Amino acid sequence: MTIRAKVLQVFMFLTIATMAASPALASNNDRQTTYKITIYNLTAGQPLTPPVVAVHNSRANVFSVGNEASDAVVAIAENGDLSLLTAALAGNNNVNDYVVGDAPIVPAHDPAGTGFAASASFKIKANRRARFVSFVSMLICTNDGFTGIDTVSLPHRKKTIYANAYETRSEYNTEDFADIVPPCQGLIGVSSDDGGTGMSNPALAEDGVVIPHAGVVGDNDLESRVHNWADPVVKIVIERLRH
Repeated sequence: MTIRAKVLQVFMFLTIATMAASPALASNNDRQTTYKITIYNLTAGQPLTPPVVAVHNSRANVFSVGNEASDAVVAIAENGDLSLLTAALAGNNNVNDYVVGDAPIVPAHDPAGTGFAASASFKIKANRRARFVSFVSMLICTNDGFTGIDTVSLPHRKKTIYANAYETRSEYNTEDFADIVPPCQGLIGVSSDDGGTGMSNPALAEDGVVIPHAGVVGDNDLESRVHNWADPVVKIVIERLRH
């Protein structure tokens, strides 16, 4: 099995939620505006999980720097598990629509030769009350790192914004492949005899407050020259489409 096939197999369960539209969208008869959202990976050594993107009103939010991370965001940041967040979005009447990517977003030079793209584009719908967009992706080669935006205004025409790296401080940054999700090694091409894990380790727990990520030190399996980054880590282009 190729690296690409193995990685897709790992992420298959993450995209099940895209099989049905969110209840908020399915039951909403308001006029819908379509937006195209494109997310670009700007790092040299950090693949991103398939993004979760949502449009919503001001009563919904996904994360906030300085506040405790939700279980849904922790599940993404630690284990690349999108299912809790997609379930939360699907059950939230303040969310108009959401989409989930079907593949990881790798650095532009695709260091492991996986064939995955360095960007992903999505179309998403918003009614007149859903004026904001949020998204989250895990920085796959970290213990609890992620990137995203929260409650950013949708544009009248087009806007470009950038997002930094954050961590949920839910797991100590061991930088050990044994504590990091398995796709990291295949997506970047740096590996060891540690298989990796998609489970949280209570022994590594911290205070769970979202903070800016300090980056990769490189004193264990992760290599600073390979896996580290400079903010911003993603570029997001949001474009309102004409009907």
